[in-house]
Amino acid sequence: MRDFQAEKQLIRDYYDALDTADDADIAAEIGRITGPEYRWRGYHPFGELTGAEAVAEQFWRPLRSALRRLQRRQDVFFAGQNEMDAGGVWVVSMGNLMGLFDAPWLGIAPTGKMTILPYCEFNRIEGGQITETAMYFDIPHLMVQAGLSPFPPQTGAHVMQPSPAPHDGLLFGPHDPAEAEQTLATMNRMINDIGRWNSGLPLTEELARSWHDDMIWWGPCGIGATYTIERYAAQHSGPFRAGFTDRTKTKHVCRLAEGHYGGFFGWPNFTARPTGGFMGMPATDKAGEFRVIDIYRRDGDKLAENWVFIDLLHFWMQQGVDILGRTTGIAAGAKP
Repeated sequence: MRDFQAEKQLIRDYYDALDTADDADIAAEIGRITGPEYRWRGYHPFGELTGAEAVAEQFWRPLRSALRRLQRRQDVFFAGQNEMDAGGVWVVSMGNLMGLFDAPWLGIAPTGKMTILPYCEFNRIEGGQITETAMYFDIPHLMVQAGLSPFPPQTGAHVMQPSPAPHDGLLFGPHDPAEAEQTLATMNRMINDIGRWNSGLPLTEELARSWHDDMIWWGPCGIGATYTIERYAAQHSGPFRAGFTDRTKTKHVCRLAEGHYGGFFGWPNFTARPTGGFMGMPATDKAGEFRVIDIYRRDGDKLAENWVFIDLLHFWMQQGVDILGRTTGIAAGAKP
């Protein structure tokens, strides 16, 4: 039985070293555990970076300079075998990066107050090294904390994404692989339903196939969180389906589970064409990519909670709207 303990410990040791490193040593700490072709995928405006120095210089050093005394506060941690064609063992960490917002970041003016940046990170482990990372983080959530309004009023609630209801999301030890198989099966049933958009059932009945009635969808800033199948259908799933056409099939780079937790990410997950308006924005009729990370908690034979990271800044850039630039006054293409 594969328990992924070595891979988990490698990531835990890496986080300890990275989070306590001096700014001058960040690239060295990343380089110590990554190869020369290390691939890092991040939220707009960072995109895809290659190599430890690029990741340190463009993301970690500026963030650490802006959010002083940065803490990593994990809520979910698990590992497993990727069931997609890319394969490999991946370790997932989700939570918040918290610090004192004392210097500008991405053109966002500092507040001098405690500020959080919700994040989720997938790391692929090969030969005792991290070979690729997908790290999504909710920049608009930080913008709202800084007093900015990047989007029109959202359909869900703007809240801080909390830890799982049972407070058991940190899977540092080994877990029964049968539980992971059941979690993956439940996720795949849900993915199949979403991917069709034409199950022939009313939306709430379709959702009830995979979700508990008191489900919680912890959506990103700009869409927001929603509670119960009925409200999720009314406040996100229904409006989303009504606002798009030509949705492509779902494609994931990585999909895995351990215990009652699982997740996936794509680059992109799918494309769709906004024809009915979305997030209070006008329809553009231009196909756009959705880069998404989803983390799930299964309870019994259905899903109970879902934490969602969507690179909405990237999506709207494809529609000709520079959300970050127009909100901060920093033009698109400026160095992060």
